[in-house]
Amino acid sequence: MSAFTGWLEHVGLGAVFALVLVEQIGLPLPSYPLLIIAGAWSMQGGAAPARIVGVAVAACLVADTAWYFTGFRFGSRVLRTMCGIAVVPDSCVADTERLFSRYGTRMLVVAKFIPALGAVSTAMAGVVGAALAGFLFYDLVGSLLWAASGVALGAVFHGAVDDVFRTLAQLGHAGRWLIGLALAAFMAYKMWRRQRFFQELRMARISVPELVRLIEEGPEPLIVDARSPAARARDGMIPRAVAFEALDRSGHTGDVVVYCACPNEATAARIAKQLKAAGFSRVRPLEGGIHAWADAGLAIFRG
Repeated sequence: MSAFTGWLEHVGLGAVFALVLVEQIGLPLPSYPLLIIAGAWSMQGGAAPARIVGVAVAACLVADTAWYFTGFRFGSRVLRTMCGIAVVPDSCVADTERLFSRYGTRMLVVAKFIPALGAVSTAMAGVVGAALAGFLFYDLVGSLLWAASGVALGAVFHGAVDDVFRTLAQLGHAGRWLIGLALAAFMAYKMWRRQRFFQELRMARISVPELVRLIEEGPEPLIVDARSPAARARDGMIPRAVAFEALDRSGHTGDVVVYCACPNEATAARIAKQLKAAGFSRVRPLEGGIHAWADAGLAIFRG
């Protein structure tokens, strides 16, 4: 592992801080393997494990707190930006909101260990208005567990890590190509999952002006709110909309419009497919969801 150890010796703990920070901001970089390598480096005369963990935790707290305040300031709209930066399925927004409704900020203890969840949970904490003290406490615990586990794995298995890098060093240029190909494959897999998700939810949308025209000209369409109860209480609803869980699934033969607040109408499209499978014929997600409705200056029902 001499080449990589030499790089860590040269750049120091700043590289650990920078790469962890970039990943926690949301960019799809695998910083956890770096923590394992840094743990192995610590067993070969590098920085102490506690210092490596401390630097990684500091990077997590900086990025996570920034996302918390961004979510608190801009609300659920910021989740669109989050899912655009992080190459993760947009359905993670709805999934994370459901988990927050059930567990609150306690979920931050394990969020970083679950793919896609950690990238959204910190912003979601701000969106739902979680108490800052509770957010910082559970985020600190989760960051400590995540960073310490990576460094501990590297320290325990430093011999195996050393063998891997010794083999790559013996391969010369081919070894560097293998590392590059592994990173490229990781990114390609993330992009493939996202594109596959889009293809699964590909269907016609209805725009806000089209929905307004349907309401005015009649017969009035059935409007279904696919968000969680917490989101409806926080952001309001389109007037005369029906919560999905309270929907009467029999007897409607007209237009059905489903809306949510997820990027790319992910949850609405999933619900629309379920309704089509249940026998509803003319079902479409609302393009832009409730935010597009509000941006058009239309009424929002609260209460």
